[in-house]
Amino acid sequence: HENHDHDMAYLYGDDHAHCHMHEHHHDHDHTHGDAHDHAHGDHHHHHEHRGLAEILDILSRADLTPRARELAERIFTILGRAEAKAHGATLETVHFHEVGAVDSIVDITAAAVCLDNLGIEEVILPILYEGTGTIRCAHGVLPIPVPAVVNIAAAEHLNLHITTAQGEYVTPTGAAIAAAIRTSETLPVAFTVEKIGLGAGKREQELPGFVRAMLIHPHSAADGDAQDTICKLETNIDDCTGEALGYVMERLMAAGARDVYYTPVYMKKNRPAYLLAVLCLPEDAAAMEQIIFSETTTIGIRRVKMERCVLKRRLRTVQTSLGSVQVKECEVPAKGDAVHIRCYPEYESVRQLCREQGCNYQDACRTILKELDAKEMEN
Repeated sequence: HENHDHDMAYLYGDDHAHCHMHEHHHDHDHTHGDAHDHAHGDHHHHHEHRGLAEILDILSRADLTPRARELAERIFTILGRAEAKAHGATLETVHFHEVGAVDSIVDITAAAVCLDNLGIEEVILPILYEGTGTIRCAHGVLPIPVPAVVNIAAAEHLNLHITTAQGEYVTPTGAAIAAAIRTSETLPVAFTVEKIGLGAGKREQELPGFVRAMLIHPHSAADGDAQDTICKLETNIDDCTGEALGYVMERLMAAGARDVYYTPVYMKKNRPAYLLAVLCLPEDAAAMEQIIFSETTTIGIRRVKMERCVLKRRLRTVQTSLGSVQVKECEVPAKGDAVHIRCYPEYESVRQLCREQGCNYQDACRTILKELDAKEMEN
């Protein structure tokens, strides 16, 4: 199948477009303009059009860890919602065009596998830089940012900065990946850089298409303990539906909240209500408050900063008799300088195993912990 990503004349319709097509289609008895339209019109008929259900079926049969599969599914769901809005369709009926092709499915799945293999739990993405102008795609010539990118940015609250450079620098696939993996938009005040990754696009445009990722570690307190500052937001709500409260929790977690929970309370005039509590980084508090104000009926939010002590932890994938599973390893201080490693199977990972193996959750957890203890004894 044709991939026009390298064909700048086709994408942006510059002065070389007609010459480019004439050289490749000299056997057609058309004017240059007709040859261009005819050739690329044929290509549109050959693009692979897959629905979300078809892509999710492909992912369900792929040899992936539960976490990688879940992330890939989330990326495609974000894409599907954006495309559905652009086409006035539903998530169930919308069909992907360029992003439904095999290479795009591989791109998205590879990104999910990479994040899973590295054990990345938090991703800070401050801003995405986009260009201006128009670009040709399966739907014709569209303005930059294209509708799918704009829809993703609006729905997922991505920060876009429009530069003066001509060309597309944020694709729907890239925006969906960014939205799915982002947990925060603000870098720590101080941090160390452990590793750096740099990737370059293949389009020759006004600005280089670089993506840089840095594996960083925020600085701890001066005494070396694993301490940091957390912000707690609270508000009492007595006139909001359960559906709305469930949705706001989803939005807060997706925006990077460390925890969200409700506590039943009684307010003035003996009204049953809920106390909404949100734990987040101080730099994310304003964004969390905006979500609460826009999604609930509250008119005031209390904010307090707290110091907390946290255990050092990491996420890794282990092999068990039930299959691969994600576990969180925490370092628990013991006597002297000794450290005890405590393992916690990740809920989503265990849940996926239970569905695949047909076992119940409690038995699966016991089996996983038993095998982890056995491996620790061997080491």
